[in-house]
Amino acid sequence: MLGSSSRPALRRVKAPAAAMPRNIEIKARIDGIEALLPQARALADGEPELIEQDDSFFHAAHGRLKLRRFGDGSAELIHYHRGDGTEARPSDYVRVPVADAAALREALARGCGVRGRVRKRRWLLMLGQTRLHLDRVEGLGDFIEMEVVLREGQSDDEGRAIAEGWLLRLGLQHAPRLGGAYVDQLDAGSTAWCCASASSSAAAN
Repeated sequence: MLGSSSRPALRRVKAPAAAMPRNIEIKARIDGIEALLPQARALADGEPELIEQDDSFFHAAHGRLKLRRFGDGSAELIHYHRGDGTEARPSDYVRVPVADAAALREALARGCGVRGRVRKRRWLLMLGQTRLHLDRVEGLGDFIEMEVVLREGQSDDEGRAIAEGWLLRLGLQHAPRLGGAYVDQLDAGSTAWCCASASSSAAAN
């Protein structure tokens, strides 16, 4: 009979959403980049890359929102969620390339309000799946940041173990940890930044 068919109706199936990139991160204060750089280079997969970064942070209802401008003129908008503790902590994020950073900054400033600005020089080294950042932050000083880029199927605990292992190899397992983001410390004042030793309980004994 015309118009009839035994074929079942086709149903549209939504493709699974791509997993959001996820890191495990640790920040710690260091005495100076120059003293640590040779040791970091000996562990790294290649030579360090120097990156100039100028971050404008904007007020956001959830997480943190920043416009990052690089020394070469490129820029990207980044939104991320990360806890404020001093322990190794997970971070998920979205990065969007930006063609006109000045115009976007003006629009975000008008709509959201500027929270703060962080300018830094970053030496990037790769240690397998880990990004090692040696940061010289204007108004704060020198820091190390470990970012373990989790692979599919890796747990947060595995990422924490990797990050802590690299700090141990660098002799920084007792370095004072930094809670929050650099912009939080600049908000609070450079003398009021929150840090804690990874082995504070052992040091008290």
